[in-house]
Amino acid sequence: MTASSTIVLRLDAPFSAWRWMQAGVYRGTYPVIPPSAAWGLVLHLAGIETRGSLREVVTSIRSDAPPLEIAVGVQRAGRRSVLYQQLHSYPVGRSGAGLKTRTFGNKYWIAPAKREVLVGLIALVAARGAHEIIGRVADGLAGRTAGPRYGVPFAGDNQFLFSRIDVVAADERARWYEPVRGTSLVRDPTRLTTNIDRRDSSRTHAPVFAPGEPGPCPPGAWVWVGPRMTG
Repeated sequence: MTASSTIVLRLDAPFSAWRWMQAGVYRGTYPVIPPSAAWGLVLHLAGIETRGSLREVVTSIRSDAPPLEIAVGVQRAGRRSVLYQQLHSYPVGRSGAGLKTRTFGNKYWIAPAKREVLVGLIALVAARGAHEIIGRVADGLAGRTAGPRYGVPFAGDNQFLFSRIDVVAADERARWYEPVRGTSLVRDPTRLTTNIDRRDSSRTHAPVFAPGEPGPCPPGAWVWVGPRMTG
């Protein structure tokens, strides 16, 4: 049996946005980093590439990327704010064809949108998996991981960067999110993506979670994340 290890990271994000697949003029955000994004962040810090082929229309996830147990929590909730943005999209078919000629080659299909942003979020991510993977995360944070790297860690949107990512004690207190089971009443429920399928969004898993009272990470907060965990 492969030896396993656990690491807990504190993410300090002045601005962050954790979005599900959505369209329209209002784009929301989860209140915390979802387990799917936390999994990708941990593997990125460990120097493990999760992207599949870059020659496809949609960048897939490597089928052999290692699964991990992930738990997410909030130490300081982010204040939900809203910004306006001009979104450029590509129309379907010949929609707006008349506008194209009038803009002389410039963007012609632009619409205003409102996007939610979390301000001041401090989240915790706990990861548990093979020792040879988890043991590389702290080295990655310190810049000691050999090999090429793709980009920098960002807080859900590549315009938002973390101010700090720190390794903290395993018993760090937070409001940890647990999957809602049964019909018991909970406060502040939200869906969080655990495993995503970029080719077929109907296969993306997004169970309902709810945060508990502040405390160490409870056993019920752990969920498996990774391509081999999808059904």
